[in-house]
Amino acid sequence: MDKFWLKIAGFAVVVLGLIILVKVFSPSETEPKPKPKTVYDVWKQDDERLRAEPEFNEPPETDQPPESEPVVVQKPKPKLQFKELDLEDEVQAGKLFNLAIQERKMGRLPGIKLGYKNMVDHCREIIQRWPDSEYAFKARRMIRDIPQRYRKRYNITDEEIDLGNLK
Repeated sequence: MDKFWLKIAGFAVVVLGLIILVKVFSPSETEPKPKPKTVYDVWKQDDERLRAEPEFNEPPETDQPPESEPVVVQKPKPKLQFKELDLEDEVQAGKLFNLAIQERKMGRLPGIKLGYKNMVDHCREIIQRWPDSEYAFKARRMIRDIPQRYRKRYNITDEEIDLGNLK
C-alpha cells in the first residue's frame, strides 16, 4: 500500500519535470505583441499629421542614373508662400483651427450625432476668411481627411479639398 502512493508521487514529479523542461527549451516569441491602439493614440497621430507643416509633393523621378555611378544631388526645397496674417487674424484663425481639431476628435467618437459637421463649418470659415493662409491649407487638409461617406452629407466640393501640389 505504501509503495502505491510513492509511485503516484514519483509519476507526478516526472510529469512536472517534463512540463518545466518543455517550457524552458521551447521556442518563445521574440517580438513583444504591440499594444492595441487607443482613441488617444489615434488623436495624437491626427494632431501630429494635421498640424504638420505643408510640404511639396515630389514627383517620381523617371531617369535613374546607372548603378556604377552613384550621384547624390540635393534639390533645394522651394519656400512655401502663404499670406501673412496680422496678429488679430492669426489669433482668430488659430482659435478656429484648434476648435476644428477638437470637433474632429469628437466627431470620431461613436454615438456623436453631429459627427464632423462643426469641424467642416469651422474649416469652411477659415477657408472663406483667410483663403491664402497656412490655416486655410491645413483646413483643406483636414476636410480632405474626412471619410468618403461623410463628404456627400456635408456637400464637400473638390475645390474645398484641393491641396494643389502640396501635402
